[in-house]
Amino acid sequence: MTIIRGATTVAQDNKEEISFAVKELLDEVFALNDLQKDEVKGFVFSLTTDIHSYHPAKAARECGYDFAPLFAAIEPEINGGLKLCIRLMLLTELSDDRKAKHVYQKGAKNLRKDISEILNIALDGPAGSGKSTVAKILAKDYNILYLDTGAMYRACGLKALRLGIDTKDCEKVTEMLPLLDVKVEYKDGKQHTILDGEDVSLAIRENAVSMAASNVSAHPAVRIKMVEMQREIAGNMSCVLDGRDIGSTVLPNAKYKFFITADSKVRAMRRFKELQARGETVDFDKLHEEIKARDKQDSEREFSPLKCADDAVVVDTSTMDIDEVISTIKKHIQSKI
Repeated sequence: MTIIRGATTVAQDNKEEISFAVKELLDEVFALNDLQKDEVKGFVFSLTTDIHSYHPAKAARECGYDFAPLFAAIEPEINGGLKLCIRLMLLTELSDDRKAKHVYQKGAKNLRKDISEILNIALDGPAGSGKSTVAKILAKDYNILYLDTGAMYRACGLKALRLGIDTKDCEKVTEMLPLLDVKVEYKDGKQHTILDGEDVSLAIRENAVSMAASNVSAHPAVRIKMVEMQREIAGNMSCVLDGRDIGSTVLPNAKYKFFITADSKVRAMRRFKELQARGETVDFDKLHEEIKARDKQDSEREFSPLKCADDAVVVDTSTMDIDEVISTIKKHIQSKI
């Protein structure tokens, strides 16, 4: 029998807070330990005496964790103890040599500072390789933030286009930067890119903006500004970042680095289908040439080119479906936790 421990806290004693916290805790425990339902033999919760509004065992059952016995008990009140805390003891029989990975969230991180490190996953690769899709799934599975770094550059490119600036003109783009007002907001678990107070999350995905983003990202002043923003976010919370040089430049000390790639024709077809689904009329051959041109530009630019970090794991997705890609990456992460 293997015991996996976990704990979290709630901001307020109410049903919504407790239900969300229990689901968040269990989701991360299962993802981090790669647990299967038949490996779980029981859930044992304990809660501090200041929690009265809802039963954590009931919350677990209602969010789908009803395949093993659930039990909860009240902890004795301890002077100076953590407030509004829910603890978990998960009873398992692991089917292989995996070691238990304990999870401590929110205020409960203070209980185990030795294992509450920030988890940063760096994903790099060329356009259309699938890295953004992979990043979103990993962020959801590990219950951490997905930071779409490319969206920041796209917003910068869109700003230049709207101002009629040649995105290849380094001097003009640099002069524009003081006027650039880009914010990243998170609503309902999704990133929203805000440019000059406008949500441009859809507008920045247009094909013309893609090339503009590649152009402006080659300018040193733009890169410096964006990298500072990205490092600040990643330094304060666990997150998945995808881009062109995350592992080599933005987060060179990230523990988990992957380079996601695929054949250019495969990537062009993925992009072709994506644009068609949005109702856009596109020519495949032209799109393929644009992707090859972008690969060349991104790889050969002088400042922060597209690069596979020396210690990154290369994942070629040309003949892999998304489940295979995710499984491959998770196995590497699991081996280093």
